[in-house]
Amino acid sequence: MEMVRTLCFFVLLASIFLVGLPVRLNAQQRPGARELARATGEPGAFHRPSGGGIKELVPDKYKERYREWKNEFLYTEVGRAQWQSYEHHEHFTLTIIVSCDDRNGAGTGKYKWNDSGELVAATITLGCRIDEGYPNPIYYPVMNSLSPRDPSSVISRNILAAAKIAHEFGHIKQAMSTDGSLYILQNQLMPVYNQILLSNGRNTRDPRLIEMAQRMGGTPVEIWEDREYWGEANAMLYLRDRITKESEQRAIFTRILRTVEVFAKNYVERFDQIAQ
Repeated sequence: MEMVRTLCFFVLLASIFLVGLPVRLNAQQRPGARELARATGEPGAFHRPSGGGIKELVPDKYKERYREWKNEFLYTEVGRAQWQSYEHHEHFTLTIIVSCDDRNGAGTGKYKWNDSGELVAATITLGCRIDEGYPNPIYYPVMNSLSPRDPSSVISRNILAAAKIAHEFGHIKQAMSTDGSLYILQNQLMPVYNQILLSNGRNTRDPRLIEMAQRMGGTPVEIWEDREYWGEANAMLYLRDRITKESEQRAIFTRILRTVEVFAKNYVERFDQIAQ
């Protein structure tokens, strides 16, 4: 399965460098490509914030559905706690945008850090139809688990949308817990690593790549998938609060853990702890 995951990454990587950055791909066609383009193409920067809190930039035609998605996220204790922590944060500004550029997908970027290496700004972009579309199970085992298996197990569209919001909040949590200098270094070196990898016949033993991986704390594949699985872990926390009927929760968590066991064995413990 490592070969499958690596192949998926190379397909995404090739598409980025063939057409140039930035890349925006439909989440149904190639889940995670938009996030990969962001991760490998946005170096980040140090920044002095002008204020804190949450700024919501939602076109009028999407406000009603966005309100429903937001309320669904805030229905849970974990959703309310995370929202309030950013809403009342004096030194961190979270901007949330709704756009139809990637209808079913979402992404987090435009990270900014202060001189102390603390995250002070980030932007979440939500597709105008995040209540539709189930991402690939390889990197998105939690959201994929919500796809209907039979008519009696259909999860509401708003829960799907809220799970995608939770995934993006997971990226914010992970970025906040990572030293800003390291995060910026990773984002700066990943595209360089990838360019060398594509030009040297995909030779991962290239001394230049080994040195860069040591500096970054992993290869771009490892860094990117770790970030995505932190997002998925947060989506699972949301579902644990939201789906309280034992039989339904057990069925969904069983799907999640089976998928993680197949495609991401190194991350089983991360998800198993949430399922306990």
